Amino acid sequence: MNAVDFSQLSPQNVWQHFATLCRIPRQSKQEQQLRQYLKDWAEQKGLETYVDVVGNLIIRKPATSGMQHKMGVILQGHLDMVTQANRGTLHDFSRDPIQPILDNDWLITPNTTLGADNGIGVALALAVLDADDIVHGPIEVLLTVDEEAGMSGARFLEENVLQGKWLFNIDTEEWGQLYLGCAGSQDIEVEQALTYVHTDTELVAVEVQVSGLKGGHSGVDIHLGRGNANVILAQFLQQHLPELHAHLIEFSGGTARNALPREATAKIALPQAAFAQLDALLAQTQLNLRVQLQGVDDALELHAQPLQEAVTEVIALEQQQAWLAALSSCPYGVAHMSQALPDVVETSNNIGVVRLNHEQANVLIMVRSMVNDELESHAHRIQQHFEYYGLHSSLAPFVSGWTPNPESAALKCLQRAYQDTFQIEPELKVIHAGLECGIIAEHYPDLQMVSFGPDIQGAHAPGERVKVDTVEKCWQLLITALANVD
Repeated sequence: MNAVDFSQLSPQNVWQHFATLCRIPRQSKQEQQLRQYLKDWAEQKGLETYVDVVGNLIIRKPATSGMQHKMGVILQGHLDMVTQANRGTLHDFSRDPIQPILDNDWLITPNTTLGADNGIGVALALAVLDADDIVHGPIEVLLTVDEEAGMSGARFLEENVLQGKWLFNIDTEEWGQLYLGCAGSQDIEVEQALTYVHTDTELVAVEVQVSGLKGGHSGVDIHLGRGNANVILAQFLQQHLPELHAHLIEFSGGTARNALPREATAKIALPQAAFAQLDALLAQTQLNLRVQLQGVDDALELHAQPLQEAVTEVIALEQQQAWLAALSSCPYGVAHMSQALPDVVETSNNIGVVRLNHEQANVLIMVRSMVNDELESHAHRIQQHFEYYGLHSSLAPFVSGWTPNPESAALKCLQRAYQDTFQIEPELKVIHAGLECGIIAEHYPDLQMVSFGPDIQGAHAPGERVKVDTVEKCWQLLITALANVD
């Protein structure tokens, strides 16, 4: 593995823009610095820019000579990225640059997310704006905010601003495929204030940790059966705290509702004499789970570490039992496979974030489905599950799915570009993940939309990687399609 020299990667115009995105922080809801940089850059090139009420950036480039009559095309991606780092990795996503390395044919960040989702899509769109040697009709680049943390950029996109009739969303992660539909989603937040009670018993504080899981994207990777650190830890505690005469003090797991949780930690209080038994139980549980997850999550670890702090209070027993029982038995992962679309997940959910402490007691769950009615039903089933344990929840606004249109002219244009450039017929797919296309369609119902992208693995988790040669293929596909727009 070697530190990447972006100047040695092809196509240069795309990778230099991605290098810029690696330098400028772009957490969800903190895209202002990057947006201003790109706005200034575009205006210096004489391009028209507009920032809408929610913070989305629109940049327009006129058609090249002789192409003024062609259909206007919108190139769309999102400015923000998922920010995750492995435990023990010192990286401040609000200021530290992303530092990729080159591993054979892959660009990768071993201990943080890379931001190829959706930095590569943004870089491809910027390269089109930058290029003076390609042919195209009128171009608009729409760069949305907050895609990873709520899709508010797409949800509050201004109407009657976009002029193009076709939209190429450059935000999928498998080269050789064109996407024409995606799942809708809805977030559930379970909240209830905790009561702490004083304890006079001599107890010691211990940290119990689940780590080593692969994590990943809560939609794209949900069918792989990877471990969920929140569920694993809740099940262990719910089963074994009583026999250890132990009590829960805090629980913290996961970092994002749309990322499979890789790590979870609990602070518990137990008699000093029970520590050896705790160690033995963790070792046996680790052994059992590694058998269950063999070939899927082989590096799972469960371990405990004594803490040098006094125990004065613990979560009230009734609340401890309610939260752990609810978490350990809540549905998670794949709920249904599609009957209409072979090998496609229809409905799923991810128990993404758990925080139980003095300041907050909440759980963030993301539900996805290709069928709106089933999405609503599954979300309500999960709400009822927590309600059974006396834990109340609320639903975030519904995020629309994207209904496929296999007859669209935009799709046929990209299919021809695949055939002309690579002599292959791309697969047509729908994705069990949230793309902004469905939401944008609510504001612009006549848009014809298609999504594509390079090979990206491990999005939303440390170790995220993008295959370098597929970025060049995406560039060739894009410029071929733009030159042949009807």
